[in-house]
Amino acid sequence: MVALLEAIVGALFSAFRSRANLVAENLVLRQQLAVLKVGRRPRLRPVDRAFWVVVSRVWSRWMDVLAVVKPATVIAWHRRGYARFWAQKSRRPGRPPVAPELIELIVRMANENPTWSRRRIAAELAKLGLDVSKDSVAKYMPRPAGPHGRPPSTTWATFVRLHLAGTIAVDFLTVPTVTFRTLYVFVVLSLERRLLLHVNVTAHPYAAWAAQQMVEAMGPEVQALRLLRDRDGIYGRAFDERVGRLGLETVRITPRSPWQNGYVERFVGTLRRALLDHVIVLGERHLLRLVRDHALYYNRDRPHMSLSGHAPAQRVVEGPEMGKVIALPRVGGLHHRYLRRAA
Repeated sequence: MVALLEAIVGALFSAFRSRANLVAENLVLRQQLAVLKVGRRPRLRPVDRAFWVVVSRVWSRWMDVLAVVKPATVIAWHRRGYARFWAQKSRRPGRPPVAPELIELIVRMANENPTWSRRRIAAELAKLGLDVSKDSVAKYMPRPAGPHGRPPSTTWATFVRLHLAGTIAVDFLTVPTVTFRTLYVFVVLSLERRLLLHVNVTAHPYAAWAAQQMVEAMGPEVQALRLLRDRDGIYGRAFDERVGRLGLETVRITPRSPWQNGYVERFVGTLRRALLDHVIVLGERHLLRLVRDHALYYNRDRPHMSLSGHAPAQRVVEGPEMGKVIALPRVGGLHHRYLRRAA
């Protein structure tokens, strides 16, 4: 009975509708009947969704006759179609991608030069024949480490490197002999390239002897301004006065803070691991010969990570074209140097 009344009321209202509305209503109703004939559960194809999206844009009464889905579903179809349209349109080719090698170079420049801006890095790249905009540089620069942006000054590592030139460090280490005597090894190290300037051995260290070692270490090619040492009692007034006459400013580290003289402490550890832990010292002359042989190996042959794989006294790179690889024994065969010789 209710359905009959709805049909009668609909027929009365249809008498007052325009022909265009009747045609539109007839079209959408037929489309929905076609969908329902497919099966008990209607399956809407992409063309059906597109049909209702178009109808919703051109006919204001589309919601009154929609029965197969909810109006919100049609609106969602329209939004998804809009997103896909602009996603496809945005795939147009733009700027060429930045090569991975160039990105790596940008990151390297930013890390090695923390005070450089994006414009400065872009200008440096231009000098290398690489045309990169400042905005592209900013995109690949590492993010600031702290909340206040990139540090206005250099890093601590750079700060230390700037002060290594002209600085030498000294230290003593003890070595037991086969007869349980104690010998003292005195080392003088240039911090700029970790170059060992002087090494000597004694059984009775005192201030005047240590001062004389400084005189022997300061050759005409050594350009030093300051001396870094600990507060060991071996150093006395005679040592400081002699060092002062050599034009060196003495810098003493804080008591019980060997890390403040870390470079020479690291060398002492290297000397123990690379030499002294593998030998039994017979006497003073034996130890002196060993440490001087090791000093030559350390300065001329041993690669250093902090020097990009070079030795303190420089070491040239020998390519495969220079011949066959041979080994030369160093420090009595405890270490070797490898180089190329023509056949």
